[in-house]
Amino acid sequence: MRALGLAVVLVGFWLALSGHYTPFLLSIGALAVLAIVAVGARMGILDSEGLPFQLLLAALTYWPWLAWEIMKSAWSVTKLILHPKMPISPTMTVVRASQRTNAGLATYANSITLTPGTITTTVRGDEFTVHALASEGADDLEGGGMDRRVTQFEGGR
Repeated sequence: MRALGLAVVLVGFWLALSGHYTPFLLSIGALAVLAIVAVGARMGILDSEGLPFQLLLAALTYWPWLAWEIMKSAWSVTKLILHPKMPISPTMTVVRASQRTNAGLATYANSITLTPGTITTTVRGDEFTVHALASEGADDLEGGGMDRRVTQFEGGR
C-alpha cells in the first residue's frame, strides 16, 4: 500500500513540475516512477518512517503553527538587530525531547533550528543542546510548548 502511495506522490509531483505531457515524456515518467518504487521496496525504506503518510492530517495544523512561530521569532530577531544597543543575550540551554520516534526527534530538532534566533547544536538521545540569540528564546524552549506541539504532531499525547 505504501508503494502505491509513493507512486501517486511521485506522479503528482512530476506532473506538477513538468508542464510537458507528450506521450514519450509521460511514458518515461511512468518508467522512472516504477523504477524508484522498485528500488525503494528493494531497499526496505517503504515503511512508516520513510513514508509517514499517517502524519498528513496532523501536518495540516502543524505546518501553519510552525510558520507562525517562525514569523514571530523572525520579528523578535529583527527587533533585536535593529535596536541601537543590540540587546542580545546569547544563551546555551539543554532541553529534553518527549518524542518517541527518530522522525519525531528530528522534527523537533529541525523545528528549533528553523525558528530564527535558535539552533540545535547537539543531539544526544532525548537531550538537545540549543543556542539561542536571546534568553527569551531559550526560556520559550524550556517552557516546552514546541516539544508538546511536535509530540502531538507525531501522534502522542
